[in-house]
Amino acid sequence: MLRVRPIHFTSRLDQWERLLTDLGMVKTVDGPTWREFDAGAGRLALHFAEQGAADEGATSFGVEVGDLAEFARRTNEAGAPDGTTAELIEADHGPSCRVTAADRFSFLADPATRASDGSWAGSAEAQPGLAVVGVWFAADPTAATRTLRDIGARPRPAPGRVAPGETEAFTAKNGGVLMVGVGAGTTAGTGHAGLGFEYDGDLDALRKRLLGAGHDVAVVEGAAVPLLHVGNPDADGSAAHPHALWISEAPPAH
Repeated sequence: MLRVRPIHFTSRLDQWERLLTDLGMVKTVDGPTWREFDAGAGRLALHFAEQGAADEGATSFGVEVGDLAEFARRTNEAGAPDGTTAELIEADHGPSCRVTAADRFSFLADPATRASDGSWAGSAEAQPGLAVVGVWFAADPTAATRTLRDIGARPRPAPGRVAPGETEAFTAKNGGVLMVGVGAGTTAGTGHAGLGFEYDGDLDALRKRLLGAGHDVAVVEGAAVPLLHVGNPDADGSAAHPHALWISEAPPAH
């Protein structure tokens, strides 16, 4: 079991909730400092951060898995002898697994919760065409792509289709997309994460729907794939802001 689930840190939980709801995501966890939202593919967690804190506006690369011990065993086996490692840990929020790439960048694989029917399915009410995209801007893209293979992500061939910062894309069995991009200025162990979405549907209809809900949305002209920029609740809410969120057209199924 593998699902994409980045964590975004923000002081504007309500503004983010409004945007995600208007995108068609469904809130599945509602806490004072932690909220989770399901898309048709993948999940996004929001973690409260104080305004002005160092982590405000940052995104943490991450996934959900079924059995932590089995996931760690398989990852270590795939990464041997000198690649990816996986270590079971007790994080602040409970049991987890720290995955470390050959370039020493690390992220957490947290335990997933089964749905009421016992499956690993997300919310059936979420927008089916929307996928959460977790982006790993890596100092060593080769090591990053190996790590994604080692954790069980599936390479996705998409010739001629490059989303912002992407060098290679993977899908997770239980939902979501993982991308590797070149992290300009990063050094070993200091990669960082980004967040985006893919939409397998009428992108112009989505643009009009978001505009009708009061969001600033712009079509990115000249992009390699049809692409929208949406105002980021952490920034000034403008689609022209450098930190605007991106939504790209999903590639055709293979």
